[in-house]
Amino acid sequence: MIIYIEIFGTKIALKNSMTEIIQEIDIEKQIYIIRGIKVMLDKDLAKLYGVKTKALNQSVRRNIKRFPEDFMFLLSRQEILNLSQIVTSSNIKHSPNILAFTEQGVAMLSSVLRSEKAIQVNIAIMRVFIRLKQITSTHKEFNTKLNELERKIKNHDADITNIFEALRKLMSPEIKTSKKIGFISN
Repeated sequence: MIIYIEIFGTKIALKNSMTEIIQEIDIEKQIYIIRGIKVMLDKDLAKLYGVKTKALNQSVRRNIKRFPEDFMFLLSRQEILNLSQIVTSSNIKHSPNILAFTEQGVAMLSSVLRSEKAIQVNIAIMRVFIRLKQITSTHKEFNTKLNELERKIKNHDADITNIFEALRKLMSPEIKTSKKIGFISN
């Protein structure tokens, strides 16, 4: 059975069960933009993978060569405080260290965490990242076309006004005044 859902105006076909659809929507809520990059936090990923955050971070530290800075980075204290205002759980601001994983970092986690659940969760997360890219791309294309249209018609207001004035002049009846022909005598 194929189920269709619409997210941000994009219709998506899903062949999965309802619980997996809910999981993908929940994943979408756990993607944040930090430093201008879409990331997921270690605590959210650990919960999705069904492991403790400490265990996930230990696995990452054991394989640290797989996680360069563009795959994963440590949040600053200010970033954690800013994030604690967005995230509903208040205990995040008391966390000493929080790792943020980019899309590539999440993909790399699949080579570190090898359980069956980790594989399924990773596939779901990758689908969400892909869908977000499609939505962003569609939004950019729409915005570009809208700007182009605005630029094309920007000066047309004055032109249209001039056309209407010319049409009104053509449509108004001309008042003919006849001049007397001949000489005027004083």
